[in-house]
Amino acid sequence: MNNKVVKHDPTTERESFSELLGQLAKNTAAVVHDEIQLVIQGIREKVRTVRSATLIAVIGVVICFTGFLSLCAALIIGLTAYMTPAMAALFTGAALTFIGVVIVFIGYRRLKK
Repeated sequence: MNNKVVKHDPTTERESFSELLGQLAKNTAAVVHDEIQLVIQGIREKVRTVRSATLIAVIGVVICFTGFLSLCAALIIGLTAYMTPAMAALFTGAALTFIGVVIVFIGYRRLKK
C-alpha cells in the first residue's frame, strides 16, 4: 500500500483560499457584465421594434390622409352639381374645419380635467 503523509501547510491553504476568492470575484464580475450586456441587447431589440412599428403607423397615417383628401375632392366634385365649384370647396372646407375645432375643443376639455 501507498502510505503518504500529507502535510497541511497553512501558507498554501491561504494562497489557495485567496485564489478562490479572486476567481469568485472575477466570475461575479463576468456574470454581472454578461447580465448588463443582455439587458442592453433586450433594450436594443425593443427600440428596433418600436421604431419599425412607428414607421409602419406613420406610413398608414399618410395613406389614410391621402384617402381623406381624395374623399374631400370627391365631395367637392359631387357638390358641384348643386353649387359652383368654389362654393362647394368653401362649404367642404368650412364643414371639415368646424368638425376639427369641435374635436380639438373636446380633447382640450378632457386634458384640462
